[in-house]
Amino acid sequence: MTTHAPQATQSVTLPASLDEAVAALGAMPAAVPVAGGTDLMAAVNKGLLRPSALVGLGRISELRGWHYQDGHALLGAGLTHARMGRPDFAALIPALAASARAAGPPQIRNAGTLGGNIVTSAPTGDALPVLAALEAELVVAGPGGARREIPVSHLLAGREMLEPAELIGFVRVPLLHAPQVFLKATGRTGPGRATASVAIVLDPARRGVRCAVGAIAPMPLRPLEAEQWIASLIDWDGERGLAPDALAAFGEYVAAACVPDNAPPADGSEAPPLSPAVLHLRRTVAALARRALGRALS
Repeated sequence: MTTHAPQATQSVTLPASLDEAVAALGAMPAAVPVAGGTDLMAAVNKGLLRPSALVGLGRISELRGWHYQDGHALLGAGLTHARMGRPDFAALIPALAASARAAGPPQIRNAGTLGGNIVTSAPTGDALPVLAALEAELVVAGPGGARREIPVSHLLAGREMLEPAELIGFVRVPLLHAPQVFLKATGRTGPGRATASVAIVLDPARRGVRCAVGAIAPMPLRPLEAEQWIASLIDWDGERGLAPDALAAFGEYVAAACVPDNAPPADGSEAPPLSPAVLHLRRTVAALARRALGRALS
């Protein structure tokens, strides 16, 4: 696996179906599933992980595509970022395609997968705020052909976890047929890890705006009050435009909700001011939210 590993992997299993992969994990509790391996191999090379067995998911064709089901897209967990960034997928779920194109350099986009982004649950995972804003659900495969569905937000928040020998098979995403925007700020030029990201999804059928902020907390944050407030100002039956002042106020509303002021001390004295770094982060979130909503409405 790596020239730095003092202990080589003992076995590699390459199942041809999702149920075979679940069965392999059940037979080898210490085995680690691997698809793109972008996070797994980084952990191995750093000496943080020494798996005794691997279950490779690369030969499971059903995980590498998508199909339609009851007004939703059922996305295979093995979809790579490069595949999701293509024009045909962008026409289906624009914000997820935008996040896939921003997921890093070509070698990462070609190998990294949607399911890996979810399971790793790194705060900087670009797909995560988009999935939170879309209110996506996960289809989890278990032993004996069992299937269960959980909201992606529950997994990211730790409210529900994968059981032993369970795998994320698919991600169910509603097809809203409405504008979606994903924007992110990085600490350097070019594709890189996000310091903050924002996903905006319009839902005209429900006359709603969904917003999720990523990279600034362990999981994506949903400023629900800001969503409801801005949705009440939009003329859903007209041109859906908003004045610049309203867009700016929305950005500030989102930023204040996701990067709040310091809590006052227990002795009742005045709360300390935010540090310059935190103030910069708040301004970044406000700018991203303002621009993302403006682009969605235009």
